[in-house]
Amino acid sequence: MLKGRLGLDSAKVPHADRAGCLYLARGALTARDGTLAFLQGAATEADALGPGDYAIPLQGVSIILLGPGSTVSHDALRLIAHARTALAAVGEDGVRMYTAPPMMPDRSGLARLQARIWADDDLRLMTARRMYALRLGELLPHRELDVLRGIEGARMKEAYALWANRIGIDWLGRRYDRANPNAADLPNQALNHAASAVEAAAAIAVTATATIPQLGFIHEDAGQSFVLDIADLYRDTIIIPCAFKAARRVSEHHGENIERTTRRLTGKALSDEKVIPDMIERIKALIEGRD
Repeated sequence: MLKGRLGLDSAKVPHADRAGCLYLARGALTARDGTLAFLQGAATEADALGPGDYAIPLQGVSIILLGPGSTVSHDALRLIAHARTALAAVGEDGVRMYTAPPMMPDRSGLARLQARIWADDDLRLMTARRMYALRLGELLPHRELDVLRGIEGARMKEAYALWANRIGIDWLGRRYDRANPNAADLPNQALNHAASAVEAAAAIAVTATATIPQLGFIHEDAGQSFVLDIADLYRDTIIIPCAFKAARRVSEHHGENIERTTRRLTGKALSDEKVIPDMIERIKALIEGRD
């Protein structure tokens, strides 16, 4: 009886032929005439859409990111599931990843290849070395993961000091008490918040590619190991500069909140530099063995 009412008998567009992400916030995502519609309410300057009623290209995107102040109808969820379009509930500008239903992608190739690489010690190490090369600017000859981690740690100490001097804040070293994170100084608190925001963006990218978050190549024990691997690729370019800029701003304007300020700066950088689409392409390149 319901066949065709919501377009459930239409063809599916392969994800290779789709665009990447579509961010929607402060509106209602519903089904209408067999496709999606988004009624945008009051918008902010950061929103891509002004107030109005928009048709959404359901099979033209791989993942819809539903931001704050939004609702989604049951019929819209049915359409999204049938089109194999991913949906994620996220924070402002993607600085939080709250939940995402299973994507049910039309291809399992990336996930199967990721599992094959992860299960092979040599291929796994090779991929870890390539990830370090993306961050450090060179492919190191070392073939022990602990040695690579040590080198990366030393480089990060230099990067922290360099960025602190460039932005003009006092830096006493990386200090973080998991039991009392708010006891850290402003730069360290900001680093924690910026890292969380970029990890959320990485979780969105992993969801969009239908890769396996538990199978990391550098991180090993965390349930989001691959997410952490991808987030770390942006430590030098996004996390550190955004964190230190936020720390300086809050130190100069004592009424501002360090978490809110850091999230806003990081979210703007994620949006301006199109970090999530870049993450998606890097995931594909890493797993497929492309430079």
